[in-house]
Amino acid sequence: MRFLSIGLALVVAASVGACSEKTSTPTTPTSPTVPVAPTLTKPAPDTPENGQQLDTLRPTLTVSNGTSNQSGTKTYEFQISDNSNFTLTGEFNAWFAVTTSTTGVAEGSGKTSFTPAQDLQPTTLFYWRARMTQGTTTSDWSDTRSFKAKLVGYSRPGELYDPLIFGETVGERIGSTTFIAAKGIRLDANTSNIRYRLPQTVTAGEYSMDVEGLKANASGDKAKVFGMQQGTSDFISDPYRVDIQYRGTTGAPPNAITWRVLYGSATDTSVRYEPDTTTRFNSVYLLDGATKYHWKATWGSDFRLVVRTGGVTGPELYNYGLPTPKGTYSPNPHTAYLGAPVGTSGAESASIPGTIYSNVWLGTRPRPTSLGSALGTDR
Repeated sequence: MRFLSIGLALVVAASVGACSEKTSTPTTPTSPTVPVAPTLTKPAPDTPENGQQLDTLRPTLTVSNGTSNQSGTKTYEFQISDNSNFTLTGEFNAWFAVTTSTTGVAEGSGKTSFTPAQDLQPTTLFYWRARMTQGTTTSDWSDTRSFKAKLVGYSRPGELYDPLIFGETVGERIGSTTFIAAKGIRLDANTSNIRYRLPQTVTAGEYSMDVEGLKANASGDKAKVFGMQQGTSDFISDPYRVDIQYRGTTGAPPNAITWRVLYGSATDTSVRYEPDTTTRFNSVYLLDGATKYHWKATWGSDFRLVVRTGGVTGPELYNYGLPTPKGTYSPNPHTAYLGAPVGTSGAESASIPGTIYSNVWLGTRPRPTSLGSALGTDR
């Protein structure tokens, strides 16, 4: 009887313990603290001044810092572009940058500065802006400003550019020439020219420029606006002669725009390309000496000359081309001219006195759209 009482007591005690465990109150978990995003104001452009002409291809851009209502690390993103929409142009340039976007620039004290790591395209109107980042929050972009890259020419394999409006040239000045302020270089005589010795043959490409001073009823015969050849021997008998003409009063006919291209031989007419007589006589234009004309020759599987009034984007005045199925344009070394040297045809078939050249491009690719934009809106 005693053993039964003790067992019953143990069972009752165990039941009471079990019941007390089941009725305990669970602990409610604590919610994590969600960080509040900072409120940022956009930076303000400081230097360079809007539209400033710079003497460098790697400008330092500076902004007055944006503000934040929180402490912490802040960085900046800088964008530079040759268009105000900051879009990629699709133009590949092995030598110069036309767009760049750099993040992670550390904030300075009061102001933050950035210098691109690559040269920008010369003689180009650029746009730039910046914004600030703190954590995952980014400010609005700063106001957009512009600057003009250094007015400088260059000659590299497959690509030459010569602005000619700042008193320098990457070519050789032959004979009497004069720099005209803000306009370009003038050939003072029909025995004058600018000669470019290209570091690499351009078998297919574009040669283009702006020309002033061409006027109707000027002296000369098969007078040359520009040309190309192999080396520097006699221009007229050269097997790779390209001569672009605006004929003078003794030309047939006077005031005609025309051209002749040789793809490897001065005597084999099957590789000689030029407009026929009818086309030449239908290509008479009374050019105005005070007007700028943009001349562009392209070659490769065909040859074409285009002339525009007023600059690169002006209305088309002349456009004529021909396929070139025979021969290859491969002068070595390759020489190009503004005007042309005096050859066996004499000075009357060389340069045109009084012509002023600027914004010269010669390359394996078409002229970049924004190249020369720092020279003016009509380039």
